[in-house]
This record gives sequence, structure tokens and C-alpha cells, in this order.
Amino acid sequence: MKKIMLALTLAMAAMGAQGQGGISTDMMQQIKKGYGNSASDKAMRNILVTQSPAKLAMNYENATKFDSHFSNRVVSKAVTDQKSSGRCWMFTGMNVMRNKAIRKYNLPDNFQFSQAYTFFYDQLEKSNLFLQAIIDTYKKPMTDQEVEWLFKNPIGDGGQFTGVANLVEKYGLVPSDVMPETYNTNNTSSISNLLSLKLREYGLELRDLAAQKGMTPQKLNSRKTEMLAVIYRMLALTMGEPPAEFTWTMRNAKGDIVSTEKYTPMSFYEKFAKTDFSKYYMVMNDPTREYYKVYEIQYDRHVYDGQNWKYINLPMSDIAPMCIASIKDSTMMYFSCDVGKFLDRDKGFGMDKKQRVATFASGSSHAMTLCAVDLDKDGKPLKWMVENSWGPNYGYQGNLIMSNEWFNEYMFRVVLEDKYIPANIKALLSQKPILLPAWDPMFAPEE
Repeated sequence: MKKIMLALTLAMAAMGAQGQGGISTDMMQQIKKGYGNSASDKAMRNILVTQSPAKLAMNYENATKFDSHFSNRVVSKAVTDQKSSGRCWMFTGMNVMRNKAIRKYNLPDNFQFSQAYTFFYDQLEKSNLFLQAIIDTYKKPMTDQEVEWLFKNPIGDGGQFTGVANLVEKYGLVPSDVMPETYNTNNTSSISNLLSLKLREYGLELRDLAAQKGMTPQKLNSRKTEMLAVIYRMLALTMGEPPAEFTWTMRNAKGDIVSTEKYTPMSFYEKFAKTDFSKYYMVMNDPTREYYKVYEIQYDRHVYDGQNWKYINLPMSDIAPMCIASIKDSTMMYFSCDVGKFLDRDKGFGMDKKQRVATFASGSSHAMTLCAVDLDKDGKPLKWMVENSWGPNYGYQGNLIMSNEWFNEYMFRVVLEDKYIPANIKALLSQKPILLPAWDPMFAPEE
């Protein structure tokens, strides 16, 4: 009996301890005081129940602080539109190459490289990356964090600059009129969901096959190739099959015919956009980690045999001068930020940049093309401008303008050519990169 009473006593004590963490009646009375039901509260409630709180938080005074004048600006051409897709990284990276090609060859302002072509191979390569990673990790249990992450993220349309570099170096480029956009390249959610389901199914099969006695790498690779053939067919049916060669008529800015020639995607890339990507470096402002160190993100690549992106972590005081030097030299840059905070409202909510990153409240979410800066008489930046890929009617003629304060708070990544990077910073690349896991807060692909 004493044992029973003791057990009951301990159980009651445990329930009491748990109850202390819940919302009691007295606590609820205190909580309700947060809303006074005053005339001002009622007025605010009547407005907010029909409006977005974020929209109402916009500060009109901030919107009138900045005009569209910039002391230094790279002349850009027609604004692109990624539609309902997460391909900002691709549009941004290809816009950097596109701007150079238009200026070098006097092409029409509306000239574009085909994003549909590059996206096709992006999705095929990401499928292979996932399937091969599943083979590589088959000995780990399904509950392992790396395996869980892979099955949670088999494929997506987001990415970053090294994806552009690896894809165009491997598959070349074609002009947009040779492989135009389709419904499924402009609206990627449906095909992405179908590919994710198929890849998860294949992933489970590959794990089972890899664990079988006598299974060889050659047999696994053969089965993976059959799976990728199905993925290829799914992509071709929804996006069209990429051309192996094509005939293209080049026109100048006035619309006059310059030449009509036959190309392969690689020969077209070699002629119009050949880029030495070894001279491009990503710098980043991640205040949660030590500055002047090089970091690498696991699986943050688009091609299995490509490179994870590496970045030099720097304070904003080092990043801004390099960006200014690039703009002064008429060179656009791949730039990414927390675009969700791109509102004309005062900074607030009680957290600094380091705290927001550490708590997943802020991170790099969208890539755009950094193209302008406005400097004061002392050469200090007042505001910046990026060319977006949401069409010409969004923002200021398709561009977004940000204050220097906003730039410092919500800018995360920028890709610079090595000639704009001081020697002492480039020397940091001799370090062995610190490998971070794919689920790190800084991994989130730009969309």
C-alpha cells in the first residue's frame, strides 16, 4: 500500500510540475490584458482583419527618402521575369553574362540566354546528385540526419551561382528563341512535386539494392542510369528536349541581320559568353561565424561532379568597397539578400543580424543583379540598386532600391571578379574550407 501511495504522490507531483508550465486561469486573465479592447485597439483591429500587417507596417517617410538618381550605375538592358519559379539564381547569373554579351556584340536589348535550356539540365543534374548521394549514404540508417535531409530535399528549383557556373561549363548555352519558356519552366511547382515523388521512390529502391549481397557499383550505376532516363523523359515532356545543335540568326541593336550560323550549345557559349569562372569568388556576411575564414556547404552544388560553393566570410566594411569598385568598372554582380524584408519600414523587432540568422529569422532568400550605388561627396554609399527578375513592372522599372542601412542588415552574398578583390582577402582562399552541413541556416537556396 505504501508503494502505491508513493507512486500516486509522485504522479501528482509530476502533473503539478507540468501544470505550472501551462496557461492557467489566472495567467489567462493576465494575458488578456495585452488587448485592451480600447477605441484605438478596435480601430486597429478593424483595419488589420482586412489587410496584411506587413503592408500596413510600411513607413511612408522611408519611401520618400530616396530618389532614382545614382552616382554610379551599370547600364542594364531589358528586365527579365522568372514568373512563378524559384530560378532567381539562374536569371541573375545569366544576366551578368548577358549584359556583357549585349555590350560586346551590340545585341538587341531584349536578347536573353535560354533559362529553360539551363533549367532542364539543372533538374536532371540535381536528380543525379540526389540518387548518387543516396547510394553514397546507404549504410547510414534512415534516421541519420544527412539521409533525412536528402529525402526531405530530393530536388528543387532554387540554387546559387556555382550552379550557373557548373551547368554552362558542362552544357553550354542557347538563345531564348531556340528553347523558349514553357508553362512548366515558368510554373515549376507541379513538375517539382512529381520529380520529388519519383526520386524518393527511386531513393528507397537504391538503398535496398545497395544493401544486397553481391551488389556491385556497376550494377547500381546501371539502375541509376535507367532511373535518370525516366527523369529525362519527364523533363522532355514538360519542357521540351534541349537541342543538340541549332541555326541562329544574329541581329544587332538596330535589328539588322549580322549573320546566320549553325551552333552547338557549347560553341554558342564559347563565342558569346565564355567565362573564366575560376576568377569569380563568393563573399558573404555571416555574423554568426568567424570572419576572414573560408566556408563550404555540403551538397550545395547542382552537379555531382561539380563544386560545393565556398565563400569568404567578411564584415560589411570589406564587402562594400569591392562592390563599389565593380560598379565603377561597369561590371554587374550576382547579389543575394533577404528579400522578404524588402519593405519601406523601420528596422525593428529587437534582433540584430547575427541573432536573426541564428534563429532562422533571416537568411539569403533571393538573388538579383547588383548594378548601382549612390555615393556621397566622401565616397560613402547612401543607397544601392539591384536589377530584379520579377518583370519590368515590379519596383522601380523592375529594379529595387535599398538604403545603405538596409544593405548592411539584409545583404548576404555577392560574387565578385578577382580583380576587384584585394590581394590580402584573396590570400584567404589558401585556407582549407570549414565544411558546414546542408541544413545549416546559411544553406537556403535563392529562389
